[in-house]
Amino acid sequence: MKVLVIGAGGREHALAWKLTQSPHVQMVYVAPGNAGVGRDKNLQVVNLTDVVALREWAQHNDIGLTVVGPEAPLAAGVVDEFRAHGLRIFGPTQAAAQLESSKAFSKAFMERHGIPTAQYQAFEDAALAHAYVNQHGAPIVVKADGLAAGKGVVVATTLEEAHAAIDNMLLDNSLGVQHNAGRARVVIEEFLDGEEASFMVIAHGLVAVPLATSQDHKRLLDNDQGPNTGGMGAYSPAPVVTPEIHARVMREVIQPTLKGMQADGIPYTGFLYAGLMIGPQGQLKVLEFNCRMGDPETQPILMRLKSDLLEALLSATDTDPAALTKVELHWDRRFALGVVLAAANYPSTPRKGDAIQGLSADQDAVMVFHAATQVVDKQIVSNGGRVLCVTALGDTVRQAQVHAYEVVDAIHFDGMQYRRDIGHRAVRK
Repeated sequence: MKVLVIGAGGREHALAWKLTQSPHVQMVYVAPGNAGVGRDKNLQVVNLTDVVALREWAQHNDIGLTVVGPEAPLAAGVVDEFRAHGLRIFGPTQAAAQLESSKAFSKAFMERHGIPTAQYQAFEDAALAHAYVNQHGAPIVVKADGLAAGKGVVVATTLEEAHAAIDNMLLDNSLGVQHNAGRARVVIEEFLDGEEASFMVIAHGLVAVPLATSQDHKRLLDNDQGPNTGGMGAYSPAPVVTPEIHARVMREVIQPTLKGMQADGIPYTGFLYAGLMIGPQGQLKVLEFNCRMGDPETQPILMRLKSDLLEALLSATDTDPAALTKVELHWDRRFALGVVLAAANYPSTPRKGDAIQGLSADQDAVMVFHAATQVVDKQIVSNGGRVLCVTALGDTVRQAQVHAYEVVDAIHFDGMQYRRDIGHRAVRK
């Protein structure tokens, strides 16, 4: 079977890499891909991003399954376009993808269906938003309503930071985010204390198969300092998600979400990602939903997956949702940890075009997943914010951490930024 993966980042490189391991796969194409995809003999780059052009290419090239990596094509209706022409594609429809593409939609959905989440209000008027923040005080969380590539959340520790975030998102609209009425909007939430975790499932209708748990590091700098980013590293599994918490998430979050989507007339198929806050006494609340796998969580999760990913996704796109109930995923007992190498000036205005040195051949226990890379004059160079994700396996989190940083230390490009403490929470446990 020929498979198409839509996207250009580290998540898509990892998805494509894992799909090539299925004995049923003839070739995996990645659109538009990156330099890492281009140097893998089992992968082929397709230089397309337009939804209709992708659909036409898939039709003409006999693609048996398409897997959507990032959120933007989902919000643009790529699944609806493919399905309308009888093509098999894994991902939620445009309507279902509102769980991620609109924070206000997601919060209202959770409130309506009794899914635990932080208290909130949505605002289009900056004066009202400022008044709300003054009333509730800091710390407080300000979120852009639409898609912002993982950078639309400000955890404001002071009123000054909160007011600045409101002005940036509503008055300046610095993130360029709009909801469907064409106006900028923010969601302001209470601050929640605890430990974050990423919980992802393969979903089809009312059926969900959980993936391995994971935890990422959003802040740019060590010790969780600096601005929020799309993610500077991740590891799997997440010790904070105990068997008891796991069962509660499935019972209190995942199943009510799938039932709620069904009840609202927008049944859900695709990866479903619940970003969780787990409180000191085991309190459980949903910070956000994503309608795709997380990046960089995908990389360590798929390093640990021993089962055939293609078979699972084919079951999740079967006309009978019950087909997914037969899927049982098996995981490597080892830990996996990924360290993101980011470009100079990330996350604001990342510099591009810096030559990357020291890339070694991939190994069984260490993979360098490419994200924002391209080839210029036969040289691999940076092409965006998060450039690479070095991901390693180890018998302990500490061992995986050591293996990953050994490879990181050999890689260099001008302005390279990375954290030295990925996995610190799990190492302490």
